[in-house]
Amino acid sequence: MGLDIRWPIGIMFTLIGVLLMGYGAVNRAASLTHAGGSDININIWWGLVLLVFGGLMLLGAARGGKKKNEGGK
Repeated sequence: MGLDIRWPIGIMFTLIGVLLMGYGAVNRAASLTHAGGSDININIWWGLVLLVFGGLMLLGAARGGKKKNEGGK
């Protein structure tokens, strides 16, 4: 079967990561939290995490699609 679930997962997480990073960059004052006395823009950091995860899913889907079906199944 030609369905690889990593494609839609990778696209979804990549898009959400880009949107969340953009939101954190535009609304800097509203998205700052105080963690241990330092200002951390949590939207930018979690957007980056989602972007990296989505990129890894897309990379895995692209590399997995190149393998030939061996074994006759």
